[in-house]
Amino acid sequence: MIFRQLFDRESSTYSYLLADKNSAKALLIDPVKEHLEYYLQLLDELGLMLQYAIDTHVHADHVTALGALRDRTGCQTIVGTHSTMHCADRHIDDGEFINCGNLALTAIYTPGHTNDSYCFYLDEHDGYLFTGDTLLIRGTGRTDFQHGSSKDLYHSLFSKLLPLGDEVTVYPGHDYKGWTKTTIGEERKHNPRLQVRDWQGLAAILDNLKLADPKLMDIAIPANQSCGQPLGH
Repeated sequence: MIFRQLFDRESSTYSYLLADKNSAKALLIDPVKEHLEYYLQLLDELGLMLQYAIDTHVHADHVTALGALRDRTGCQTIVGTHSTMHCADRHIDDGEFINCGNLALTAIYTPGHTNDSYCFYLDEHDGYLFTGDTLLIRGTGRTDFQHGSSKDLYHSLFSKLLPLGDEVTVYPGHDYKGWTKTTIGEERKHNPRLQVRDWQGLAAILDNLKLADPKLMDIAIPANQSCGQPLGH
């Protein structure tokens, strides 16, 4: 497998390139539109064909590259069934697979940060888990907009993600300290938001964050609902 973790400094967003070496088929998770040319260059240099571009949810802090990648590469765009991105080619449900050569990603519906949030699990080695904004390193996504719910987030974390096992490596959608990855086991022990006994405990933490809205929120959400492209494109 070919694996690359890519970073957008402006929004502290991580994007992920995965590819099957044998077939040279690749997928990108949470690509950022500003880095379109870089993605195309990297695909060309590695001799890869982009089969899928995937978003974990409708992002509020950056504009997605899904539509632009589809235009330039002919790839299929994928989001969850709960997404308002009706422009995507495929809407997948909980438990469905995304097959890319010999790689098979499992979609896991994990609402809470937003009501359309999905994580993606690759059962290779000890496991790769791409968590979007659901589970971050020593944190979680916020729940105060886009139909977020602390109750749903608690269920997603404790009933969907933690049972995958302590050895699973977690690759988050963001990190603001420069940390690149973690494990389920590390987060189970050291993530303050996973030390709560119930969803009310998680809600108490999240309700006290008092975070400002993302700077690009008013631009990013409507743009992303059209796959990052102008309306009518």
